Amino acid sequence: MKWFGKTSDNVEDARGVPAGRTMLGGGIGLIVIIVGLFFGTDLTGLVSQLPLDNQAQTQVVKSNPNDPGIKFVGDVLASTEQVWDDQFSKMGRTYEHPKLHVFTGSTTSACGGADAAVGPFYCPGDHKVYIDLSFYQELKDRFGAAGEFAQAYVIAHEVGHHVQNLLGISEKLQRARGSLSEKEYNKLSVKLELQADFFAGLWANRAQKFKDFLLEPGDLEEALNAANAIGDDKLQKQTRGEVVPDAFTHGTSAQRVYWFKKGFDTGDINQGDTFNSSQL
Repeated sequence: MKWFGKTSDNVEDARGVPAGRTMLGGGIGLIVIIVGLFFGTDLTGLVSQLPLDNQAQTQVVKSNPNDPGIKFVGDVLASTEQVWDDQFSKMGRTYEHPKLHVFTGSTTSACGGADAAVGPFYCPGDHKVYIDLSFYQELKDRFGAAGEFAQAYVIAHEVGHHVQNLLGISEKLQRARGSLSEKEYNKLSVKLELQADFFAGLWANRAQKFKDFLLEPGDLEEALNAANAIGDDKLQKQTRGEVVPDAFTHGTSAQRVYWFKKGFDTGDINQGDTFNSSQL
């Protein structure tokens, strides 16, 4: 893919900076990791209503635009900002730009401490996307999903969770959590993740119209390959040796590909209601 857009100023480069300590809810001791895309249990929305500790330490680091890795994620983030600025404007709203926090090894957020093993994630408590850029190597080596467009999809998916947070979708899921069984909640969690995949596809559709980048042959297949590679069914088969649908949190490979592709094909936010769709 060829990039033509600008680089975002909302990237924080904290690589090599020792992780501080950040707590939730005034020291009540609740630390929740929002696993954004690939591993474990997704608890998106669980902490969106909890206040930040007034004593939380936050490290803000200015990014180096000359670093290739930082420039790439900054270009992707800037493109998502333009797309979602436009989408929110059409809804009569103002889009709040999230920060993208790049770290090495481990970090802290308003959702608690995290290390590179959890993969990229979005924290609704501080409206930031977190990523260790070494994940891209793992995306290639472990999941067989190489290429810039696959990497861009990762960021666009996490930004999709930010959009859900701003639109109150994550909050609705959290409010319903107390009245649901774990099995029922997992089903809703899957729908939330698939909608973030749809939003990533929508971004790719609209960004081309803004001429932020030019897709080259094979680029779309890179993103679809990434979506396919990290479906719950495939990951469970790899780690457990069996597929347990009741434990799904992100959706099957086929579902993830379907919703990303639907967002990419339509570019219409009204087509992304995964919660009331039969395509699950």
